Amino acid sequence: MDLLTLAVFLALGAVLWSLVSGVSAMTVDGQVAHHDSTQWMIRRVAFQAAALALVLLAVLS
Repeated sequence: MDLLTLAVFLALGAVLWSLVSGVSAMTVDGQVAHHDSTQWMIRRVAFQAAALALVLLAVLS
């Protein structure tokens, strides 16, 4: 397994981790939990963008 493949898998793991963390934060009541879930979903989108960029880099290289 080369370094680029490892980076893609790590990025996908980060996406899954942020998704689970965001959904679990939504299950808690209160304003703080709502803010935390929003932050986790913003991180998830950023991780997805990074994963997509890595996949495109892997395909084009």
